Order: sequence, then structure tokens, then C-alpha cells
Amino acid sequence: MTIKDIAQLADVSISTVSKIMNNKDENINPETRNRVLKIVKDYNYVPYGSVKNTSEAKTFVLGVLLRYISKTNLFLNGVISAAQAEGYSVMVYDSNGDMEHELKNITSLCKNHVDGVIWEPVCEQSLEYRRYFDEQNIEICLMNAAEKQPCYFIDFEEMGYQATQVLLDYHHRKLGCLTKENSQRSRMVLEGFRRCLFDNNIPFSEDMKLPVESSEWYNRILSHVPTGIVSSHYASSMILMEQLGKFKFKVPYDLSLVSLRDDVREDIRFPGISSIKIPYYEFGNFVCGRLIRQCEKQETPDEPFRVEYPLENTFSLGAPFSSHTKRIVVVGSINIDVTLNVNELPQPGKTISTNKHSVIPGGKGANQSVGVAKLENEVALIGRVGNDYDSTLVYTCMEEHHVDIQGIRRDIRAETGKAYIHVQNDGESMITILAGANQNLSPADVNHYEDLFEHSEYCLLQTEVPEAAVFEAARQAHKHGVKNILKPAAINQINHSLMQYIDIFVPNRKEAEILCPEKPDIESKAEAFQAMGARTVIITLGHHGCYIKDDSFCGYLPAADFVPVDTTGAADAFIATLAVYLLNGHSLVNAAKIATYAAGFCVSRQGVIPAMIDRNSLETYIARKEPELVSTHSCLV
Repeated sequence: MTIKDIAQLADVSISTVSKIMNNKDENINPETRNRVLKIVKDYNYVPYGSVKNTSEAKTFVLGVLLRYISKTNLFLNGVISAAQAEGYSVMVYDSNGDMEHELKNITSLCKNHVDGVIWEPVCEQSLEYRRYFDEQNIEICLMNAAEKQPCYFIDFEEMGYQATQVLLDYHHRKLGCLTKENSQRSRMVLEGFRRCLFDNNIPFSEDMKLPVESSEWYNRILSHVPTGIVSSHYASSMILMEQLGKFKFKVPYDLSLVSLRDDVREDIRFPGISSIKIPYYEFGNFVCGRLIRQCEKQETPDEPFRVEYPLENTFSLGAPFSSHTKRIVVVGSINIDVTLNVNELPQPGKTISTNKHSVIPGGKGANQSVGVAKLENEVALIGRVGNDYDSTLVYTCMEEHHVDIQGIRRDIRAETGKAYIHVQNDGESMITILAGANQNLSPADVNHYEDLFEHSEYCLLQTEVPEAAVFEAARQAHKHGVKNILKPAAINQINHSLMQYIDIFVPNRKEAEILCPEKPDIESKAEAFQAMGARTVIITLGHHGCYIKDDSFCGYLPAADFVPVDTTGAADAFIATLAVYLLNGHSLVNAAKIATYAAGFCVSRQGVIPAMIDRNSLETYIARKEPELVSTHSCLV
């Protein structure tokens, strides 16, 4: 390819091509110049040596001179992408924060006759070197330079403003800004933080500035001051998370956190920090595009780099600590439920078949946790899963329903528990349990998460895990003033020592018969359970409702009118709802009545976790049937 060929393809003279290639094209029509340059790039035309060696000859090479090259991979990817799209190559230099090294790089760029340079000066004094580029007519795009210089930058101040506004939208008013010393980014984020507070009529004070290099301010967190933090660096956020773990503080329960995040950490998910991505790739693409337009003398308006700064996730965001309702902690079994729908339950010596089945997470601990969470109450689950794929299903399901999963431990020696459930057409069911990792839940596991009991109001217990773990959970709850609700399951006798810790005992008719066979009727069985130590006894009776024996009430409550499809999770829905509405201030009788509706919804649908009712649907339905149950007057004052 010769200059004559280029001229013929562009339908211009050889002289015109020569002028454009040697930057002597002041009087040439911009449309003609752009057409020639496109053909030159498309055909990779290189001028003859006599032309190429002149300092004004185009090389279609760009330089990138950065203050530091570390953590800028995606910025460079953006630059290279824009350059290659326009037929340019890129040379990258690292000044390593040293002006002397920077000058050597500038000399090299000039020697290579680059067409233009994206330049991030080491400091303000570095701008004196600009004359070397000017002498060779090398175009420059400055980035992150002194404010008095025309330059481009990522608006970290706006990002700080947006991050602060996120916390304000979550009703936080006691805020802090986590910064790094000698960081321009931190200074800009802090300025955005201050401006956002000013716009929202919140005074700024110096103790809101939290340097990551210092530990003096950590003591204020113990008093929940601040309740929300903006962080200028993702690495600083991870340091903060580590320190919070030492204090046994939980995000977002005790503290909400929003952090700026480098693109280079794109795959990091743990520990689940709500973040705003720094658009390094987009910035590199933008700056390179600007430089190319300068090199090709394209007239475009000089405007700053602007993009949206959306919040990526809400993992570490919650309401301020002071506005939290009390938590419910659940200690119990976690299974994978394998449900088979059959015309009749299995009988000895008889084979049955099914044409419908489902495989979903379950177990009384998991069921009750989701039941609580769907009623919009904070809940934490303590239990064990195996080291298998099923455990991943459990974690995913619990996270989707906003259950606190920090108390769920993987057991490398066991598989996740299984429940094989046969459901008859009328909703009656038969369950076979494979304990799996559930049988390894120990008192030590419970003690490890003692802090979960500290901010709880109720502890939900079941006996599908070892008795020692249940006993320790009941003891820990009692120690922290937490009320225990126990559902006996898969046991033939009850430990009287355990019953001393039980506030509400909730067996069904069959369980009551097994645990207290010597008493002839429901009323006398309830009396016997109270004599063992339980303060309140509720015996569930399926479609006949339930029987309550308590100091404030003794009698039967009817069941809600629902057509049963699958009765498997009725008790779990009942207990979860009972605990939530007792916590919300309802009387025992009213909470039990509401719980019968929740149980009715559950049995009217297939499965357990999918059948748990949400708060809005439950209260909307009850408001049509018994509006006084969910009115404010039904709560205890």
C-alpha cells in the first residue's frame, strides 16, 4: 500500500494525503481529513521512512502515562478497546509516583513520536514537563491533575454523595465516612459526604471522619454511633468487617455499610458489602476517545466524564439499630424435603406409585425460620448442613428469604439431612427422616453463636436435633431473657429438666399421646405438661383447631376454614406466626388465632416453605374475616 493507493481510494491528491499524514492540514476540509484517516487506518498504511522519521508524521500510536499502574487494569482495558476500534495502538508507561521516572517516560514517548498521550501527572510540578509534548505537537489528555488545568476525572465526590444518600434513604442519621490518609479519592468522597449531609440539613462534625489507619473511633461503634458508614475504598471496608467480627457486630443488623468498589474486584462477593462500582473501564474508554478526536482534529464539545453510579446490591444495608424489632432465633433441623404425592399412604406389603414430586429445602428449623422471615421479622437460624450440593440449595433458599445464615455450619463428615414425605390426597402425610448433619449439631455449635440470643425475644426449638443441643439452646435463651417455644417431634419421651426452660410447649395430638400416655384426654395431658415445667401448653388438633392452657386462658380455639392439600408444615407455620405476633404485642389468644389462619394457608398449598404466607396476604385475609384480630386494639399496651 503506497501513498498513491491511499489517494486513489480517498479520491484526493497525493499532496492532500501527505499534508494530512504530516499534520499540515489546516486548510483541508474536516470531512476529507476524516475520510483519508479512516482509509489509512483500515489499510494499516505506514509512510515511507523519510516521512516517518519527521517528528510531525502520524504513527497512529497513543501513549498512556500513569502515576501508578497498579489496580488500573480495567481502565487500560477501556483505553485499549477505544484505541483499537479507531485503528490505534497503545504504549503504556508507569511513573511509579516518581517525577524523575516520569520525565524518562515522557522522553521515551516523544522519541516514539506518539500522536497523543493520556497523562496522569505525578504531582502539580510535573505539569512543567508539558513543554516536551508541546514542542513535538503531541496531543494531551490530562487526568486527575490540578483543578486549574483542563483535565478529566472520575467524580468521586458525586459517588460519595450518592453513597451517603443511600444511607439517608434507609433512615440513618448517625453517619461516618471511612477514609484513607493521603488519598485524593478519600478527600473527594468525604467532600461528597459533607455536601449530602448539608443538603439534608444534617450537621457535619469532624468525628464523622473515620481514618482506617486509626482504631480510636471503633469504641463509638459499640454504642451504635454511627449506625451507617460510607467507605471510599473496598479494602478498607473489608478491614472494617473483620474488626466488626471481633466485636461480634453483624452487618447490617448492627451497622449498615456502603463502599466504593474497584472494577478489578468484580468477582468478590464475600462478605457481602453493598457497593457502588468505580467505572474505570468506562473512564478509560471515554478519555481515549477524547484524545483520538483531538489527534484527528474533530470538533466536539469539551464536556466532563459523566455516568450513573447505581448501587450494586443491598447486602449490607438495613434500618438503623434503634428501629429494629426484636429478633427470633431458631435452633433446629435443616433438611432437603423430597415430597411424593400419592393416592394413599404406604402400607406393608403394598406398592404405590406417584406421578408428582418435589425437592426443596425444609426441616422444622428451616421451615420456621422462613415462616418468621415472610412475616417481616428478623430471624437467625442455628443448625448444620452437609458438605454437598444440597447444602448450597439450603444457603440459597435461606438467603432469598432474608434469613440470617451465620449460624448454619457445614459438616464435612456428613450429608445434608433428608425428609421423605408421602402426601395423601386429603392432605395427610407420612414422613421418614434421614438425620444427616442434623444429628451432629452440638452444644458447642449453639454456644459459638451465643450473641444471636442477645438481641432476641423468642427462641424456637424442635427435637429433630440432638437433645443436648436443644437443652443448651434453651439454657442460653433463658440466660439472655429469651422465651422458649418447643415443638416436640420424633421423640418418645420428654426430658423434665428441659421442660423447666420452656415457656410455650406445642405438641400435636399424636405427640401429646406419645409423651403423656397415662392421661386420658387433652385437658389432663396439658395439665401434666404444665406440671413438668412448661408455663403455657398449646396442643394442636389439626382441623379441630387447638387447645390452650395458660394462666390467662384455658380452652379450645377452632381451626381456620381451609381445604387441606398438604398438612406437613402446619405446625411450623403455626409456631412461626405465634412467635411473631406475640413479639408484636398481641395477646396469647389473639396470636394463636392469627397462627391458625397461617397454618390454614400453609395446608392449602403443596410443600412447606413455598406455602408459608407473607404478612400482607395474611393480614389482608384476616381483616375480611376477623378485622379486630389485626387491629391495633388487639395488641397489648
